[in-house]
Parts: sequence; C-alpha cells; structure tokens
Amino acid sequence: MQKRTFLKSGLLLTLSGVVMPLINACKSAAKTAEVKSAVPATPVIPPPKMLRAGPFTLPALGYDVAALEPHIDKMTMEIHHDRHHNAYITNLNDGVKGTVFADYELDDILSRITAVDADKKIRNNAGGHWNHTFFWKTLSPGAGGLPQGALATDIDASFGSFDKFKEQFSNAAKGVFGSGWAWLCIGSDKKLFISSTPNQDNPLMLQIAKQTGTPILGLDVWEHAYYLKYQNKRPDYITAFFNVINWKEVGMRYNNSKM
Repeated sequence: MQKRTFLKSGLLLTLSGVVMPLINACKSAAKTAEVKSAVPATPVIPPPKMLRAGPFTLPALGYDVAALEPHIDKMTMEIHHDRHHNAYITNLNDGVKGTVFADYELDDILSRITAVDADKKIRNNAGGHWNHTFFWKTLSPGAGGLPQGALATDIDASFGSFDKFKEQFSNAAKGVFGSGWAWLCIGSDKKLFISSTPNQDNPLMLQIAKQTGTPILGLDVWEHAYYLKYQNKRPDYITAFFNVINWKEVGMRYNNSKM
C-alpha cells in the first residue's frame, strides 16, 4: 500500500513538473500578447515627397468672401481667411527655419510632427495652414444638399442614414471643448469614421492624433469661425455649415482615398 501511494505521488510530481511549466508558459504568452495589444502600434511614416521649392503661401478662396452668405457672413470670411489663415502661414514659415522641416511639404511635416514642446509652434501653424486650405475647398456657394454616388452609399452603410451621419458629425462638432475641428475620415481599413481634434491638430498627424486617417470633410469650430454671426450659438453655426458643404469636392476626396 505504501509502495502504491509512493508510486502514485511520484507520478503526480512528474506530471506536475511537465504540465505546470507548459501552463505557466501559456499564461506568460497570453499576458505578453495582452500587453502588446494595449500598446499603440508604431505609426508608419510615409517617405518624404519632393522638397518644397519656396515658402508657404496663402491660397485663394476660389469664391467671393460674401458668397457663402447668409450661412457664413462676409466679415467672418475676410477675417478668417485673410488674417487668421495668413497668420498661420507667416508663423509656419518662420517656425520651420533652421529645422529638419525647413523644406518639407506640408503633409510630410504633419506626419512627422510630435507632441514635444520644441515642435508646438510648427505643429499648431502647420495644422492651421493645412486645415484651413482643406476647409475652404469643401465650402461652396449654392452648395449643400446631399452627397451622391459611392460616398452616399457608404455613409448610409456606415452610419445608418445621412440623417444619422449628420447627427453624429454635429455632435462631434458640438462636443469639442474650446477650439478644434470635427472630421469625417477614411481610415487605413478604408472605412468611414467621425472624429474630432483639439486646436489645429488633424487626423494626418500620425504621431499625435488619437485616431488617424484621411480627412474628406472637416468643420472648424474655433470661435473666430462663427462668433461674429452666431455668438455662442455653435449648434446654429453647425446647422448652417450643412448648407455650404461642397459634396462634389468631398466625393472626389472620398474616391481618391479609396484607391
């Protein structure tokens, strides 16, 4: 009896010595995988384009400053484009002097900029220049209405309907605390998503943005974009924005981003 007990105990000890290391190894592997999944993936920074030949310049609106009335007033457009946007460009040209970004194109700066203090002047003004250049092109007099074609189909599939998209996008814009932007983007998975960013950040800032992607529509909710006409009534400004969206331009950006 004692011999049988001894053999059984020995067998259990032997099995324990074989099985337990396997169990511990599995637990360790699972824990490592869990830690890795919690760490954001390192962004893939695209190679730089051709270097820029000259300083950044203020792009023309492409329409008269009064053309978006009554939804966006003439004086706001004059101040917003001629002063605010131009100030970002002036500060950006000054900020990149003597830095690695001195001759980079704007997209290359955005993808390489980080959150460190030394980059803040470049970050804010590069974002301000890109965001506004993008913004002016997605506005148009006599526009609004509904998206068409593949974009319309994708919006319905992604958000349930255009009205539900409009509600989610509007809520993202209303929910920006202080100054910032609301975005409709295409992610790396080629799916649409809505996001927001603070200040002059945008989803092209691969090392900064919480959700990165290619913007196809953006709304500026800084107070200088609407305060002269709408004062503190940001929701009214957001509603008015849908009357001047250039869906043809948005659709073109959508198609290009899906390639």
